[in-house]
Amino acid sequence: MSSAPIDLRPAGADDAEFLYRVYANTRYEELAPTGWPPEQVEAFLRMQFHAQDTHYRQHYPAAAFDVILVDGVPAGRLYIHHWPDQIRIIDISLLPEFRGVGVGTVLFQRIMSEAAATGLRVSIHVESFNRARHLYERLGFVKVDSTGIYDLMEWTPPAK
Repeated sequence: MSSAPIDLRPAGADDAEFLYRVYANTRYEELAPTGWPPEQVEAFLRMQFHAQDTHYRQHYPAAAFDVILVDGVPAGRLYIHHWPDQIRIIDISLLPEFRGVGVGTVLFQRIMSEAAATGLRVSIHVESFNRARHLYERLGFVKVDSTGIYDLMEWTPPAK
């Protein structure tokens, strides 16, 4: 488990290239079998990143779009939207060197503590093949719906 301080700060215009790099690092493995040259992969990923960012900001205008900091170093992104009945984790992504060391667990536990204090459930869409789903299951998230390659997983706080 990471013992370094884990913080969040709002993502700003100066973070665009960093946020792209976080996004791209979640997709390289998936695109490797295409055999595309690096410049084609780069163009495709930039187009997809822009489309995703536009979608998130249009559909979740009141969301918090944050950069994850580990010991002050940008490590990933966390996008969260609060609805009256739930906290939706829109996206959580970490650079490879920050995966598997407890950063995601710490962030999820914070979100779950907030949800428990307010009686809200926590939800996240996850691709069925995403390795992070094991973390979500370990933390008590369960699949409640499926929409093609995405599963909706939820965590409900224990009754008080």
